[in-house]
Amino acid sequence: MRWTIEFADNRVETALADLQPGFVARFIRYAERMEIFGPDLGMPHTRAMGDGLYELRLKGPDGLARLFYCALGGRRIVMLHVFVKKSAKTPLKELATARERLRKLRQ
Repeated sequence: MRWTIEFADNRVETALADLQPGFVARFIRYAERMEIFGPDLGMPHTRAMGDGLYELRLKGPDGLARLFYCALGGRRIVMLHVFVKKSAKTPLKELATARERLRKLRQ
């Protein structure tokens, strides 16, 4: 049975579509793998962030982007938040946004 990819809301899907084409192409390639192998593709593609939150690491010609997601029952992967990374560390604001969306999704 395959995994399904969903978006927490339209904001996430729109933000992903608005990224540079290289990021979108990389997301599609990884999403296809996640549908077969599940949410944890391992480094350097994905990283567990704790408490059920994962980070999809997108590298493109225009830099780096990150997409936070979670895995839920029924073999569902839900994309929570996407942003273009501009510094070495993941900004706490971006991580907090993803964690808040995960909390709301679990309620």
